[in-house]
Amino acid sequence: MELGPIGTNAYLVWEEGGKDAILIDAPPESKVEVISILERESLTLTEIWLTHGHWDHMAGAAELASTSVAVVGHLADQMLFEKPAVMSTFAMPGMEFQPIAITQWVDEGDTLELLGRKVSVHHCPGHCPGNVIFFVESEKICFVGDVIFAQSVGRADLPGGDFPTLESSIQKKIYTLPEETEIFPGHGPNTTVGDERRGNPFVRPE
Repeated sequence: MELGPIGTNAYLVWEEGGKDAILIDAPPESKVEVISILERESLTLTEIWLTHGHWDHMAGAAELASTSVAVVGHLADQMLFEKPAVMSTFAMPGMEFQPIAITQWVDEGDTLELLGRKVSVHHCPGHCPGNVIFFVESEKICFVGDVIFAQSVGRADLPGGDFPTLESSIQKKIYTLPEETEIFPGHGPNTTVGDERRGNPFVRPE
């Protein structure tokens, strides 16, 4: 789903015929769209995985979270999750954000479960301190937030960003995945690791 005022990708994942759903990233005002799908498919939202703490990826989480919904994030973005007003200097004017309580902090090397499938968590700072990616090896897919896009990369000029760090994250954590891995980015169309290794003009393989 492309949601929110700047077209942020959110991914609602469920098993065909299953009852549980996991939301990866929650843009502002995503509740209506997400709830409509949950109701249409008779699903229950059980987890929200946040790739990072920037407002366009987390500002809808508070409206969807409840005591029965686990919320995953990286500790390096704790300030952004818990005090999102600090992002007012680089958010759209007039927006107000509700904090979101992370119930499970994840870091490099951790594993999660996505509907029975193992998910490897990799910490990829550079766009912001706490960006993580979720690699589902059995499906050869990876949810990357704003680390990398099709023929582009995440901004490194926002507070907490650093391009050499971002470059290293991409080279060591993205480009080392199997070439056929499909990348599900935070903005824009999907791509593959192979396509980015061969053609991304901003970061070349080591």
